Amino acid sequence: MNEEAGIYARESSYLDRHVQFGAAQGRVLSVSFPESPDDEAVDDHALLDRIEEYLTGAEDDFADVTVALTVPTDRRAVLEAVREIPYGEQVSVDQLVRMTPDGDPDDEEDVRTARSALADNPAPLLIPDHRVRDGPSAAPAAVEQRLRSLEGL
Repeated sequence: MNEEAGIYARESSYLDRHVQFGAAQGRVLSVSFPESPDDEAVDDHALLDRIEEYLTGAEDDFADVTVALTVPTDRRAVLEAVREIPYGEQVSVDQLVRMTPDGDPDDEEDVRTARSALADNPAPLLIPDHRVRDGPSAAPAAVEQRLRSLEGL
């Protein structure tokens, strides 16, 4: 990813909305799915090309894309575990908690932390919360369902 800071967006006919992300210093700061992009958004970026290919059926886990996670450590651990869920596979929230270092699915606080991390995910799609079948997603419900459908979930 290039080092240039900015807001990038491109319309997706598959999602029926735009995919938009903010980046700085070679890191993605956020991903969103607005109906209309920010006025200053640019539509030319290699990551947008990859996302467009993914949305037309190309398998991509985006593992090489650096996401700047400015979240508490316990939530960061959950989101890092989400990035380990392979394309086309899904887990439950309990399984995700087990995948998270020191996570205990019998500990209500650990489950609550996982659910909060998913709901507040700053980069849905790159951190594929749509692969957690019974958890919240930071993406709009229609986008989450399209992403799940795309991956056969």
